[in-house]
Amino acid sequence: MNMAFDNTNRGVLFKETRKEKDGDRDYSGQININGREFWLSGWVKTSAKGAKFLSLSVKAKDGAGTSKPNVDDNIPF
Repeated sequence: MNMAFDNTNRGVLFKETRKEKDGDRDYSGQININGREFWLSGWVKTSAKGAKFLSLSVKAKDGAGTSKPNVDDNIPF
């Protein structure tokens, strides 16, 4: 019986071990959104009130859609 794991709409971040500069990402990984694969990066930041948070960036693995979306784009959230 083959029970393949479905990664649709799931992702993972790992602590970045090759960080060379302060501005380099703190975490890296990948995420699947509606069946499409993306690279995922995260930076630990501190808000003006001192709260720690994670800032995220995604980039399509296939290179498509790297420009900013139009206001009219239908992005499901």
